Amino acid sequence: TALEPEKIERLIEVLDDNHGYALYRAVSGLKEALSRDEEAVFSFVAGSVRIEKPVKRTDFEGWIAPELQAMEAAVDEAMVQSGLDGTQIDRVFLTGGTSFVPAVRDIFIRRFGADRIETGGEFESIASGLALIGREADLDLWSQKAA
Repeated sequence: TALEPEKIERLIEVLDDNHGYALYRAVSGLKEALSRDEEAVFSFVAGSVRIEKPVKRTDFEGWIAPELQAMEAAVDEAMVQSGLDGTQIDRVFLTGGTSFVPAVRDIFIRRFGADRIETGGEFESIASGLALIGREADLDLWSQKAA
């Protein structure tokens, strides 16, 4: 009863043939390109599924608007909990690939000023942090077994 059953069939193919990672990489590539350029081409080719479509940064920002609002709310809450105002913050360190997204950077630039924004390790820091959390969990597990 689908209006466009061929689209459902292609989705099933992506799922059944395990093309999820290829789709993730295509979306990530688009996000990276839109972080540099005002427009980029979304390109996903897997099995019989072929999608090539130009995407504007403004469209992307519209799609992620709820996440941007959640980030702004989290920054506001962190500031309230810290008891500090924006002028009392010396440096804001942005990391992770999402920190390249202009709309994300703008949240922090508006609040703290571009001169206080620092970046680094954008593609390694998240994995390093997860590895440290995993190591701590592993150490906790070992100490529980020893006790």
